[in-house]
Amino acid sequence: MKGEDIKDNEVYQILEKIDDNTWNVPVTYKSTMNVPGRIFVSSELMKDLEKETLDQMANVASLPGIQKFSMAMPDAHLGYGFPIGGVAAFDKDEGVISPGGVGFDINCGVRLLRTNLQIEDTRPYINQLVNNLFNKIPSGLGSKSGLKVSDAELDDVFVHGAQWAVDNGYGVKADVEHCEGNGLIEGAEPSQVSKEARKRGRPQLGTLGSGNHFLEVQYVDKIYDEYIASDFGLEEGQVTVSIHCGSRGAGHQICSDHLRELTQAVKKYGIQLPDKQLACAPANSREAQNYFKAMACAANYAWANRQVINHWTREVFENIFGKDIDMNLVYDVAHNVAKFEEHTINGEKKQVYVHRKGATRAFPPEHPELSDDYQQSGQPVLIPGSMGTPSFVLHGTKDSMDISFGSACHGSGRLMSRKHAKKELSGEEIQKELASKGITVKVANPRMISEEAPEAYKSSSEVVDVVHDVGIARKVARLSPVGVIKG
Repeated sequence: MKGEDIKDNEVYQILEKIDDNTWNVPVTYKSTMNVPGRIFVSSELMKDLEKETLDQMANVASLPGIQKFSMAMPDAHLGYGFPIGGVAAFDKDEGVISPGGVGFDINCGVRLLRTNLQIEDTRPYINQLVNNLFNKIPSGLGSKSGLKVSDAELDDVFVHGAQWAVDNGYGVKADVEHCEGNGLIEGAEPSQVSKEARKRGRPQLGTLGSGNHFLEVQYVDKIYDEYIASDFGLEEGQVTVSIHCGSRGAGHQICSDHLRELTQAVKKYGIQLPDKQLACAPANSREAQNYFKAMACAANYAWANRQVINHWTREVFENIFGKDIDMNLVYDVAHNVAKFEEHTINGEKKQVYVHRKGATRAFPPEHPELSDDYQQSGQPVLIPGSMGTPSFVLHGTKDSMDISFGSACHGSGRLMSRKHAKKELSGEEIQKELASKGITVKVANPRMISEEAPEAYKSSSEVVDVVHDVGIARKVARLSPVGVIKG
């Protein structure tokens, strides 16, 4: 966009430029703001940025105890409460915890598996592979799993996350070590999960779900950093698999249940809210801690869910390519969580609740929460594309903690609503176009192809370039899709 054009943009007129990819929403934008907003966005991506996203950033900046900035990533767009792509940290004593800063799909996240297969050796089997994965892994709205768990087992899932799956034969020890936080959030309390959430979650463990959730067979088509790629076990031409899903109906119900309690807590504690979708309570209050304990249950369920799907994916590959296939987990990252973390703020170490709503953790080298494998490289940061567009692997940098509380973008970010996409785009035509590019797509519901079409999303390349240029996380590898299953 030329300089004279961007100046006519309503969003541009609101923002204060810090550098080409860093902009502030000034505290004067809304009289209730306690801190500025800060959004990482290029001029090109700004063309599609809604003013309402800035309004949501300003609303978050008005919450008690917020630290430094109300932030948004380059994939930001309108969400519930927080913008999707929103990041905010709240002081443990003076701040709040808000489900609007986490979302309904608690710990929607991504994991990446690398294989010892090369794409040219795999292409002849892609259709078979996609069909077998589709048949093995339940997908679609309300899909149910063949995996049956008792109430007691479900409690164990809520408490132990990915470790529960490994302990029950769905994976290996190294899988847990390569999950963010070892595949769980401490402090989960199953007593805070309602009967309805249990009812919804029990039959859905080991299911992909619908919407933007997917399992994608890919290959590494470009390496940006040979040294870090080697640490991650990635090389050009290598086949990989990405799994993107969350806590299913259990997480949605947990969010709904606790939103009701926290809506009442707003009145109890006399919190002035600019938006009722930001229902919250003081971080150390009973209501906030009850929600946090239930949210941890949903997050842990999501890690167990991805771990089970991970195991079944390995079985499908072994059935086609033989038992000697290598399928190792590179990493698993969470979106849509609040975490209790320590950060240095204005030169002082503080304990805060970091809300990442459609944002990915991006911790730096030598961070104590990273496994030994990634102490030198920094955390793998996984950014999925949208069906026909590339995904990216990045690594957290030494500057990420200061820039964004160790947080990066989580995907491309929607351009069109699902309703608009269904109206404007033909699923049949999109499927043909993807097939012409060598991408096989299998869906439970054909409508999902138009809803989740590449055209419905921002450019994953442009979004990732902003994060890279700002220095939050640096590009390591690009992954191109060859086979996708969706709900």
